[in-house]
Amino acid sequence: MVSILGIPLEDNSSFLKGSVKAPPLIMDAFHSDASNMFAENGINCGDGSLVTDLGNMRLPTGKAAMDSIQKAVCKELDHNHKVVSLGGDHSITFPIIQAYSQSYSDLNILHFDAHPDLYDNFENNPYSHASPFVRIMEKGLVKRLVQVGIRTLNDHQKAQVKRFGVEVIEMKDFDSSLSLTFDGPVYISIDLDGLDPAFAPGVSHHEPGGLSTRKIINIFHQLNGKVVGGDIVEYNPDRDINGVTAVVAAKLLKELLGKMLS
Repeated sequence: MVSILGIPLEDNSSFLKGSVKAPPLIMDAFHSDASNMFAENGINCGDGSLVTDLGNMRLPTGKAAMDSIQKAVCKELDHNHKVVSLGGDHSITFPIIQAYSQSYSDLNILHFDAHPDLYDNFENNPYSHASPFVRIMEKGLVKRLVQVGIRTLNDHQKAQVKRFGVEVIEMKDFDSSLSLTFDGPVYISIDLDGLDPAFAPGVSHHEPGGLSTRKIINIFHQLNGKVVGGDIVEYNPDRDINGVTAVVAAKLLKELLGKMLS
């Protein structure tokens, strides 16, 4: 069973607000009659015995929000349910991984993004959406972090990559035949600005030169490893065009579910 959890948190966004509105719009696109509920690998994501929608959390602010997210994910994992979370900003990944690391040893993360999100201290907010992966790595919550689509590395984040042994596949070095193999469970975190803005205009941080929807899906198909969870974050409906980014997010949700249930 996979539980879909809406986490409408945008308190830790550094540039624009709007992602708090994202989870229900992604789910509307997911259930739209414009498509069907089958992933490309043949899994029926509309099968209630396989997938359940938990709706959206009601969240406090600050550390209390982080604690609430961790607790909610732990509850699902304790019931042997895997979790796909819909943000919200990327700060939600830290408390999710805090929960996952308690249930899965030797956890790996596959992270799609334009940005590595490894700032040690961004705007004096330890929970900034620019910092979740440094919080994860400094606590030793995962054994391996692979980042794909990065195209904004600065000197500080290059130093952080070296400090934590992060495997970064920058867009300038990206090969569409990429096939990744993981020893142990895999958690997939998708920041929608990892996509080129042509495919996902509804994000706060447009960074041209990114991934296509097809390339991300192909990486799912070619991935060797057991996917046990994931998140889709940083959809900003206020910047979307004709709801296209919601549809892309829903497609990625469907393919992520299909991978997890295969």
